[in-house]
Order: sequence, then C-alpha cells, then structure tokens
Amino acid sequence: MFMTRHNIPLGRILGIQIGLDYSWFVIFGLLTWMLAGSYYPAEFKNWSHFLYWFMGATTAIMLFVSVLLHELGHSVVALRYKIPVRSITLFLFGGVAQIGAEPPSAIAEFLIAIAGPIVSLVLTGIFCIVQPLLAGMLPLLALAKYLAYINLALVLFNLIPGYPLDGGRVFRAIVWAVTGNMRRATLIAANVGRFFAFMLIFVGIWQMFTGNFGGGIWIAFIGWFLDNAASAQTQQVMFQGLLAGHKVSQAMSTHCPVVSADLTLQELVDDHILNSGQRCYLVRRGEDTVGLVTLHRIKGVPRNEWVRTSAAQVMLPLKELKLIDPDAELSAALQEMDRDGVNQLPVTKDQHVIGMLSREDVITFLRTIQELGTQPV
Repeated sequence: MFMTRHNIPLGRILGIQIGLDYSWFVIFGLLTWMLAGSYYPAEFKNWSHFLYWFMGATTAIMLFVSVLLHELGHSVVALRYKIPVRSITLFLFGGVAQIGAEPPSAIAEFLIAIAGPIVSLVLTGIFCIVQPLLAGMLPLLALAKYLAYINLALVLFNLIPGYPLDGGRVFRAIVWAVTGNMRRATLIAANVGRFFAFMLIFVGIWQMFTGNFGGGIWIAFIGWFLDNAASAQTQQVMFQGLLAGHKVSQAMSTHCPVVSADLTLQELVDDHILNSGQRCYLVRRGEDTVGLVTLHRIKGVPRNEWVRTSAAQVMLPLKELKLIDPDAELSAALQEMDRDGVNQLPVTKDQHVIGMLSREDVITFLRTIQELGTQPV
C-alpha cells in the first residue's frame, strides 16, 4: 500500500515503528487553513492573524496525536494477544496500524477493534473535563473544545458498522462468534462496509449539488476510499478461499539456486543474479544448507566491498529463519510471511531444505487454480 512505501519515520513507541505518509501534509495544510480561516475566527473574535494560524496548526497536530493514540489503543491490545504490529502510519484519512496477523478468536477481534474508539472516547472526556480549568486561557480552551468535538466525531464515524472501520470489525467479531466462520464474517462485514461507502458517496454528491461543494466532495471521497478498502477485503477473502485446502508442497519451488558460502558478492551478482534474475539463494557449506542470501541483504553492503565480502557474511542463518513444512496449509504459510514481513520461506522436511516458497510462487499457483477452476482437495 502507498501508506507504507512513502512515509517519513518518526521513531518507535512500544517497539512499533511510527511513520508519517506524505499525504499527511495535504490534510495538515487543508485543516490548518480551514481552522485558521473560518472555524476559529467564527468562534473566537478579536484574535490576531498570527494566533489564528498558530492555533490552526497546533490543533491539526493535536488531532493527529489523538489519531495516533487511537491506533496505539488497537496496537496495545493486539500485542497482548501476541499479534505483531509492524507499524502505525499517519496519512490523509487519519491513521492505520499494520497488524501482522488475524486475531486468534472472535473475542480478540472484538477487543482489538473496540480499543481504538474507547481511547478516543476517553480523550473526549478528558478534553471536556479540563475545559472549566482553562476558562482564563482562551486559546487553550478553544483547543480543548475542538479536540473534544473531533474525538467524539472519530468515535461516531469509526463505529459505523462497515468493515474495515472499527465498527465493521466489531460487527465482524459478532458475526464470527455467531457463525464460527471468520471468512464468512469478513465477507458479510466487508459488503456492509461497501453499502455504507455507497451511502457516503451518494450523500456527498447530493451535498455537492445542493451548494456544499467542498464538504460534499470530501464526504464522497471518504466513501470512495471506504469502498476501495472494503473491496480489497472481499478480494482477500476470495483469495484465501481459493487457497484453502492446498498445501505448501503444491506451490513451492523445488529448483532452489544454491551458492557456496565462500562465493563473493561480486561473483554472486555477476555470475548468478544478473544472468538469472533470481533474488534469493540458499547458501551451502559442504553438504549443509546454512543460510539464505537475498538481494536486499546484498544491497545493504557498499558496492566497493562486494569483492571482499562472502555470501556467508551477509546471509540470514538458517537457524534464524522461519521455516515451513511442506504439508502446511498454503494460506497459513502466506500469513506467516505477512506476520514476519518476509517474501520467502525455506521449506524443510527432516531438517533438510527441500524447496522455497515465495510470494511469487503463491501468486503463480493461484493463477493456475483460477484458470483450471481447481477446487480444494
């Protein structure tokens, strides 16, 4: 997704990488302009021009701090269930936590989903409670009022029962608990999400034609984004359904390129990578497979060091790699890749590497079963 490819790292909280997508600057500028140009002048008279713009920018930043806390609420509960959280990215429409795996149960999904709105509701209460204490400090009072309002709006919007909004995930958890089938629950929740998305698009277009062009186009744009997200979830469920019943052994590649541990990176690039286009190689020392070297690992070494650096020096040791059994479910292997953020898994049997499974292998296998109309066996 674009949100993970083009962002500015801000640091880590609880071990979670926090990033700022470039699209955030668009909404930051628009929100600052709206607050400084219309909201604050209408609500609070006789401020200086500088103060309007300063408060507009400060409020926009605090809004995204609130969004970050909302996403951290989801993340903390996910971590309690030992579900990895790769990153939190602030972007055009707020924020998104990249959670690395599906929750283990319906109750886990419910608690992870509801945690974000609870955080926003607590923030609403805090900003309401402090308002009497700020009566003599008008700019801070104005900030508290707006943040109370916007956090409550976040709660109400996110509780719309359309996946992948928090309310949709709560709805999915309930359907999952009733049906006992996570995929069916996801499909139902995603279709409900598409219904609400179309409603937002309709309302937005209606607003545009009744004089509120700016607000209408924004509502329609949110609806369009929600429809895309819900459609992606529907496709993912169908994807998982096609893979159901299929094993790793059916999709893995058994022709794994192997290189010597003593081979230099320059030789590896010149004699192997440039000739074959292969992006990863098993590393062997004698008769034993000892690791995996990838293009990403090679690129981490300065080019002038390639002639003096061996494959063994940059490889990922086999004992540190996530391994997969050939009889494992293909969908489970793909989830392992997502959870660990890797693009390939060595396939082992009786402590010997017998193949490699990459994302490209899974995609190729999926295309094949789609073309043949093969059913799970």
